[in-house]
Amino acid sequence: MTTVLDVDRTRALNDILRRSLSGGLLMLTAGVIALGRERQQTILDAIAAYDDFTPDNDPRGEHDFGALEVAGKRVFFKIDYYDRAMTGHSSDPADSSITTRMLTVMLAGEY
Repeated sequence: MTTVLDVDRTRALNDILRRSLSGGLLMLTAGVIALGRERQQTILDAIAAYDDFTPDNDPRGEHDFGALEVAGKRVFFKIDYYDRAMTGHSSDPADSSITTRMLTVMLAGEY
């Protein structure tokens, strides 16, 4: 049996996390942390405003990845979907009752 996942719901939940940092966890890499709070906030504000999703950079339409220039730094963000125990991937990212979202923010050089 094939499970049909609701891409529209997944995208909406990802946008909520990306724009408001609610509905999931935030992970900043060591390089982003080293930039200090002011630059971190500038980066998070830019990620919240990011809307350059295209079929080339968002083929599944989930708004789960972006690459942008912020304050002279190339920054990536990625949203991953884990089960509630954080031991594996979620079986249905559209279902927030079984999914923990994690937004990871990193400098491109850390990838």
